[in-house]
Amino acid sequence: MNSTPIDGIQLETVHLPGPPDRAPLVFLHEGLGSVSMWQQRGQDWPRELCAATGRAGWVYSRRGYGQSDPVADVRGPSRWQGSWHVGRHEPDYMHLEAFNVLPTLLAAWGVERPVLVGHSDGASIALLHASRHPVSACVVLAPHVFVEEVALNAIAQARNAYLSDATGNAQNPRAGNQNLRDRLARHHADVDNAFWQWNDIWLSDAFRAFDIRPECRQIQAPLLAIQGLQDEYGSLEQLREIERAAPHARTLEIPDCGHSPHRDHPATLTSAIERFLASLP
Repeated sequence: MNSTPIDGIQLETVHLPGPPDRAPLVFLHEGLGSVSMWQQRGQDWPRELCAATGRAGWVYSRRGYGQSDPVADVRGPSRWQGSWHVGRHEPDYMHLEAFNVLPTLLAAWGVERPVLVGHSDGASIALLHASRHPVSACVVLAPHVFVEEVALNAIAQARNAYLSDATGNAQNPRAGNQNLRDRLARHHADVDNAFWQWNDIWLSDAFRAFDIRPECRQIQAPLLAIQGLQDEYGSLEQLREIERAAPHARTLEIPDCGHSPHRDHPATLTSAIERFLASLP
């Protein structure tokens, strides 16, 4: 495993080489994502996007995801352990990733003014980072800028499926390898660590107040926001709110597409991002 040490924690990292004279792409994964989750259905979408845009890339797994070190006591009391927040996430966990962890990672890689490419939770982290730090551009797929009931319902369904798998379905021969926990376990060294750090906070009462629209108003960098019309985790109101907060933002709605445009329509997505970046100075 390639990794980057950050204050005693190893984060799984992949570097995709490219020309040094263009801002590299930095990929920020979804709430249950990882380095390998970008690489599914026989495709390595980050590598394909880097090749199409003629840029280098960095892909990493956040703490507790993929092959990165786990979050200590992930369902225990929230607290600080050195410079890392551990235990259960609190509603500002994406702010901490955007303002504390990501800047430290970029410095370790020697990256300045990246092009951020974020999906879902990673899209929210990208928006937050761009609100406070210089970036060359920001591309967000299925972003969450406020909490919607449709997202909470889908996440509650995921919790029920995961609990069912953990207590018996994984042993059911008819379930094969298709249950949620098995699928996730292929991508995470500690699948429970990955699942509960995401699921617990999203379904907490405190998280209902999550709202990063004020931060979006501070974004000056070029911004492209993309969402599938059949996104099961959010409505198009997410894009409308981004447009209201950042009138310079461009948006793209993809038909017959769910929460993961890079899996449902990778060619369409790659082409749109390629055009967007080519139009920038």
